[in-house]
Amino acid sequence: MDRDGAVGIITIDRRERFNSLDVETAQDFRKAGLSFARDEQVSCVLIRGSGGVFCSGADLKYIRGHGDASDFSYLQQQAAAGDGYGESFKQILEYLHSTISEIKRAPKPFIAAVDGIAAAGGFGIAMACDLVFASERATFEWAYHKTGLTGAESSTFFLPRLVGLRKAMELILLNPRLSAREAREVGLLTTVFPNAEFDAAVMAVARRLATGPTRAYGVAKSLLNRAAGVDQLDYHLDQELEELARIADGADFAEGLEAFFAKREPGFAGRA
Repeated sequence: MDRDGAVGIITIDRRERFNSLDVETAQDFRKAGLSFARDEQVSCVLIRGSGGVFCSGADLKYIRGHGDASDFSYLQQQAAAGDGYGESFKQILEYLHSTISEIKRAPKPFIAAVDGIAAAGGFGIAMACDLVFASERATFEWAYHKTGLTGAESSTFFLPRLVGLRKAMELILLNPRLSAREAREVGLLTTVFPNAEFDAAVMAVARRLATGPTRAYGVAKSLLNRAAGVDQLDYHLDQELEELARIADGADFAEGLEAFFAKREPGFAGRA
């Protein structure tokens, strides 16, 4: 986390793992998100990735290794990992979901600066932000079904609200990889900036918002979220977490995970 005047900056920085999130990174993300959301000296928050990647979601290498056994004590259902992968996902998603909830409640704008790929959890984090800016080289992909998973990180909540139910079904079931321009056309983005101008252009917007009427922004954001039913978000995040953890304990995800690391097409059986 960093500061530029009244702009709080959160950088997801695990470029060697395509900015995927293990539990330590998820904890750091939560700490930064909550700190900036509640800091009255911060009027706008910018979330970005490093090295030309936004975020690729949960770290599947971490999941494959069944997470961090020392971190399971906070989970209510069990205190250690079982044979499946659901509890390992919970390690990460408990932190991410609480951060997303805080982003939507925060009385200030949150901006996603997407340069490179935003997939799975990275897609969800971007969609949860109030404004989303993308570079021309950015791409967006729902991606969960590639390994036999359901959606999480707010993706199934915000997609139909942003693009409509029919288009959301298309993006989830057919899983196209959208260019920045395509994502802008369907309503996922605010603006696309040229690659060479991206960082400066996004920071200029963040600074502009940071010098604006923050209290008025916060009230307007709250009213719009209420009108869009975002007061239901916490319940939906709980449902996303439970459903993804359940499906991650099944045979299809185990096959999808092995296929991912073997760089082959998965052979799904179509069952949990």
